[in-house]
Amino acid sequence: MPTHLRATLDDNSLVPCPRERSIHERVFKRVIDLVGSAGLLCLLFPLLLVIVVLIWISDGLPILYLRPVIGSAGQFHAFKFRTMCRDADTILQSDAELREAFSKSFKLRSDPRVTRFGKWLRKYSLDEVPQLINVLTGQMSLVGPRMITAEELCKYGDYQDLLIGVKPGLTGYWQISGRQDVSYEERVNMDIYYITHWTLGMDLKILIDTPWKVIRGKGAY
Repeated sequence: MPTHLRATLDDNSLVPCPRERSIHERVFKRVIDLVGSAGLLCLLFPLLLVIVVLIWISDGLPILYLRPVIGSAGQFHAFKFRTMCRDADTILQSDAELREAFSKSFKLRSDPRVTRFGKWLRKYSLDEVPQLINVLTGQMSLVGPRMITAEELCKYGDYQDLLIGVKPGLTGYWQISGRQDVSYEERVNMDIYYITHWTLGMDLKILIDTPWKVIRGKGAY
């Protein structure tokens, strides 16, 4: 994270403004989203079928998990392959220590609720692939800030309006810059940096860098 950005974000009296996007940039970004998501869904369709079958065999139904998240379109359900046991919410609510750990970063490094196959899906971010459907329908973008739940929005403080003013991304600046290995504060800073410094060139660089980061599986759990 650039040091000049950290200083800006640490000053709560100064809320950065998002970079204004021209109509041509917005149209081109949407075209990339449509072509990219449709192309990837076609290309990965055989893999998606295999994952569906393996989830069904290993842990039954449901196959998908609908995660309620927020973005410029309001609240919607982001599609994910289910990686947790079917009573995951009950386990979390019944364990005070687990709930406290989860509330700090909305993620658990050693989550007892994740299935064996689910761990493998998460390691290579394959659980996120169904979100290509969200990109295709316009709820998400291929590149953008992290998708978050309504409960997480408070962690963005004065930058909440900035975050919900743009579509969350399937990948983004945070995903190629540390993922779960960085603190939540760093995640917020990276999201704001992307929103305020966005360019088509930045999106293309993130898209190019993402496959290598995914293959390495570092910082994902």
